[in-house]
Amino acid sequence: MLKKDILEEQQEQLRRQVRELSDSQRASYYRLSEKAIKDPDTYATLNYIFIAGLHHFYLGKWGLGLMNILVFWGGIALLWYGFIEVGVALLIGISVFELYELFRSQAIVLDHNNKAGQRVLKDVLSRSDS
Repeated sequence: MLKKDILEEQQEQLRRQVRELSDSQRASYYRLSEKAIKDPDTYATLNYIFIAGLHHFYLGKWGLGLMNILVFWGGIALLWYGFIEVGVALLIGISVFELYELFRSQAIVLDHNNKAGQRVLKDVLSRSDS
């Protein structure tokens, strides 16, 4: 489970590392990270409005997004073909999972942004070494 205080400490550590960069490296870091950083409110909105998993695609988690869509539409198909109990169970299961993700959206996106920031920092540092 993602702990918010640990994620915030990781974020602060990343900020310290970025402050230690040269001006040109820092400019490069901010230019590259602008594309990688995601907004927690957009993630939460996509989760809230579309339970079918679009918020996973927003963070680049294609496998989880596809699985979410398949489970959701599988539940709908089971309802359509008369397997009411199984269809309802799938829809309730995916709804509970997504509700949990909705409440944890700030931590999920902070974790994503920390990892993205570390990747960008590593890229910037490797470019300056070569």
